[in-house]
Amino acid sequence: MGLVPVQKEGMCNGKEKVSFRFQRAERLKGRRDIRKVFNQGHHVTCSGAKLFVLTNGLSHNRIAFTFSRKFGTAVARNRARRLGREAYRHIGYALKPGYDVVLLVYPGQDTLVARMEQVKRLFSKADLYGK
Repeated sequence: MGLVPVQKEGMCNGKEKVSFRFQRAERLKGRRDIRKVFNQGHHVTCSGAKLFVLTNGLSHNRIAFTFSRKFGTAVARNRARRLGREAYRHIGYALKPGYDVVLLVYPGQDTLVARMEQVKRLFSKADLYGK
């Protein structure tokens, strides 16, 4: 999914406004589902992050963001989660559909540019980048 318009929200200056929010269906939720991806999926790594991937049999991808145990404060984790979501939004439209994905982030450089490079590298290694 990603930068594909998911919901129309009315008109603005004669143009339709489009929402790029994550739909509920794009979120991988629940301890059991996330644990299944960790245990049964395959993983790829790069400096500062690890990506776990498992096929889900759906027509779309679902993603969850998680952190190592000693990541830092709640503020730091929330910022890292926002950066991960934004990086995913930028490339989500170009991913192959039908996978559950968990992005495990380690403490380190938390900038949007760095996170986007990590996400692109991980999805390329997992052979999910490009339809």
